[in-house]
Amino acid sequence: METIQKHFFSDMSVMLGRSMRHIFRSMDTIITVTIMPIGFMLLFVYVFGGAIQTGTGNYVNYLLPGILLIAIASGISYTAYRLFTDVQRGIIERFRSMPIAPSTMLWGHVLTSLVSNAISVVVIILVALIMGFRSSAGILSWLTVVGILALFTLALTWVAVIPGLTAKSIDGATAFSYPIIFLPFISSAFVPTKSMPLVVKVFAENQPVTAIVETIRALLSGQPVSHDIWVALAWCVGILCVAYIFAMRAYKKRV
Repeated sequence: METIQKHFFSDMSVMLGRSMRHIFRSMDTIITVTIMPIGFMLLFVYVFGGAIQTGTGNYVNYLLPGILLIAIASGISYTAYRLFTDVQRGIIERFRSMPIAPSTMLWGHVLTSLVSNAISVVVIILVALIMGFRSSAGILSWLTVVGILALFTLALTWVAVIPGLTAKSIDGATAFSYPIIFLPFISSAFVPTKSMPLVVKVFAENQPVTAIVETIRALLSGQPVSHDIWVALAWCVGILCVAYIFAMRAYKKRV
């Protein structure tokens, strides 16, 4: 059993290294993923910020959690793209003929998504600091934020694996990310939900982004975390489990 585990992690590290080399050879992926959320942050803070009433003194602090989720939702589309490219080039069939653990290829793409999105998140936080973002959160709160963002990234990345394996075109492989990117706009990411019409408010308060945003916002501001953290974790874990099951089924059909 121990030998099998060592073999699995050894194969997975090789696949991770392969995918990361593709990232660093084409840094425009991370740059593209980072620029759009930063553009949104600049737009909302310096153009719309004065007209939006959030009840907080610093709109950057209010805005940042939603911006981070948009960045992650945008970044995972590249996982679907890279996986689709591997499928079309017959890479899966090549690896299948080699003595490697079958699922390590998928894990290589998933962990690469985790690393590349982490880089994007760090860059966005640095820009937010320049724009006036300040946090009174302690180390434990920051670690909790990192954990939630990592779990959110893993959940969406496994969602991305499904179209990456099953799509018939590159557009089909990446189009799934557009509704996910749009979700933060119908949440409490930019404005409090109490200002929304009833139907929109009900949707906004009962979709996963609002719970995740409210949890991260409370943690970064050093405020007590409400039951939103359990709702956020339930959404992330639920999406992760369901997506993983369907992704592995799609992969087994492919191989």
